[in-house]
Amino acid sequence: MQKWLARIFGSAFGIGYVPLAPGTFASGAAALLYLYVPAIRELPLLAFLIVLSTVIGVWASGVMETEYGEDPSQAVIDEVAGQWISLLFIPFSPLTLLLAFILFRLFDVLKPGPVDWAQRLPGGWGIMSDDVLAGIFANISLQLVLLALPMLPFGVAL
Repeated sequence: MQKWLARIFGSAFGIGYVPLAPGTFASGAAALLYLYVPAIRELPLLAFLIVLSTVIGVWASGVMETEYGEDPSQAVIDEVAGQWISLLFIPFSPLTLLLAFILFRLFDVLKPGPVDWAQRLPGGWGIMSDDVLAGIFANISLQLVLLALPMLPFGVAL
């Protein structure tokens, strides 16, 4: 029962079993939920979902790692949490959602400095922490882009 629940939650309800780029699909699913379920954009619910997916993710991805090996591609709940972190405190628009998605995927794939170091933590902690940091880096980067946009001559009003 424990492995079954870990597979369901850790794979983000099966997305982790997509044969090609499951992490990107999971990030995309999180972004689409944010787009099409407006309640998720409300700060209390988004913060709750981030904490919930992170806590469940540490447990579920740790269990999945014992079954599938180190940092299994099937465990994608970390991408869901990281994607939502990239959107926290960001004003909603389709453009900001797209930028958050792109920035999160860049930081998740490139794994600069601390993001790379974080994945070396044991078990589910390592699986989750690199994506949490990638989400934080993406969020900070997007906040800076949004601050800079009004100064650009052809800036987009969000």
